[in-house]
Amino acid sequence: MSAIQTYVRTTAPRGRETERLGPFLATYSPGTAHPMLNYAIPDDGAKPTMAEIGALTEAYRRRDLLPRLEYFTDVAPGLENRLVDAGYELERRVPLMTCAPAARVDKPAPAGIRLRVPESGEDFRRMRSAQNTAFGEPAEIVDDEVPQPSAGGRYLLAEDIASGAVVGGGLALEIVDGTTEIAGIAVLEPYRGRGIAAALTAHLTREVHEAGAHTAFLTPGDLGIGNVYARVGYRTAGECVHLSSVTS
Repeated sequence: MSAIQTYVRTTAPRGRETERLGPFLATYSPGTAHPMLNYAIPDDGAKPTMAEIGALTEAYRRRDLLPRLEYFTDVAPGLENRLVDAGYELERRVPLMTCAPAARVDKPAPAGIRLRVPESGEDFRRMRSAQNTAFGEPAEIVDDEVPQPSAGGRYLLAEDIASGAVVGGGLALEIVDGTTEIAGIAVLEPYRGRGIAAALTAHLTREVHEAGAHTAFLTPGDLGIGNVYARVGYRTAGECVHLSSVTS
């Protein structure tokens, strides 16, 4: 678990401003206040004082950001109680699932669906729009949200062969010391239940395994998608918690 938390601590700051505050690495994404893009990560075994938690909270408030943390509970088992005592509240608790090469189960794309790498800025824009819609966010994509092929990671979109519509997508982040994260797996509601999410996940997982990753991990947003990931070889290995402070 420590290796996966180290991976997040290494990759999350990419493209963000960072600040070291006691046993916390605070990350801030320029140009957006989205809580999922602005959060702190604790050190392994973190046992902060109330003053250190207060300094972290104030650092986010000075930037008009919601003070938040995301981390795997196994690496700092007593931290959640300390944060709650300091006024933080649990947003959600999600499983951490991992897949080793020997456990992977390949799943082909269902009939009528093509999986392919985005080939242009417009492909990326359509993929991101589909992902945002699937996640219940605005479909409109600004230029800063359009990833480029050189931005790192492996992108994959799902396309309806008959209409050419992009109906979903996902990505695998960079591999660091044999570990990588599968993220953003999303399929538009009318196309769900056909095995597209499983095919996207299996394809990306196979790619990273073949590229040298010994551990692929993800954090499913709900039980339903967790069951999809289980069908392609992912198993629960721990949990991730999101906590935030909404009090002034």
